[in-house]
Amino acid sequence: MAKTQQAVTPVDPVWDRITREAEEAVATQPLMGGLVHACILHHKTLEKALSYRIAAKLSSNEMSMTILREIVDDAYADCPELVEAARADLMAINERDPASHRLLQPILYFKGFQAVQAYRVSHYLMEQGQKDLAYFIQMRTSEIFGIDIHPGARIGKGIMIDHAHSIVIGETAVVGDNVSMLHSVTLGGTGKEEQDRHPKIGDGVLIGAGAKVLGNIKVGHCSRIAAGSVVLEEVPPCTTVAGVPARIVGEAGCDQPSVNMDQVVPAGSSPAE
Repeated sequence: MAKTQQAVTPVDPVWDRITREAEEAVATQPLMGGLVHACILHHKTLEKALSYRIAAKLSSNEMSMTILREIVDDAYADCPELVEAARADLMAINERDPASHRLLQPILYFKGFQAVQAYRVSHYLMEQGQKDLAYFIQMRTSEIFGIDIHPGARIGKGIMIDHAHSIVIGETAVVGDNVSMLHSVTLGGTGKEEQDRHPKIGDGVLIGAGAKVLGNIKVGHCSRIAAGSVVLEEVPPCTTVAGVPARIVGEAGCDQPSVNMDQVVPAGSSPAE
């Protein structure tokens, strides 16, 4: 007789770790049990937890949580790359943010992570021709999280937006993989032109708090933009720029600025000739 084959349950170390952390959180703080169960322990996979969290945060009288959750579930089912990107974002935050001690934290508490995942769904919808749904999610993300990312922007994996307040990323902006940025960063245009008008940020770039990068300019890979800078010209790879307007003040200081997260420009640095 042929042996009956049993289904093999896929191993997911990331999700297993998140659920263990959730169980520990409930044991330590029972009053958090309702939130943790609803957001994590009632779900079997990371994508189901994410769809619940996004829908719970963005739902309103204008669109119910049930409908939003169906939209996100369908996006994840049709485009698994969205969940792969979310995993990369989680690991980036865990590696780079000293305030993040568990993978559980970004899912429950970090609006930078939550807003980026909502953007990813809106970008998927935009690419599918569902523009009004994409704009609705953009609007709600801006209202709830104070972060405005146009669904037409293209953003890579392994993104960390620390603190995340007042982030603005325009329609034709491109952000590479493994980029880190802090609060009040703007990737904006410089006028009323309607074509390709926003910055192109390379892989591994660190953008400091309050920096403004304006216009269709390239920021080279593994470069560093100092806090408060206004960047109006192309930034070569592996350099540091600072000032208003920003000028090159030296090398990036390390191979991976976005991972190292060193935002301090050495005293005495001056624009390169």
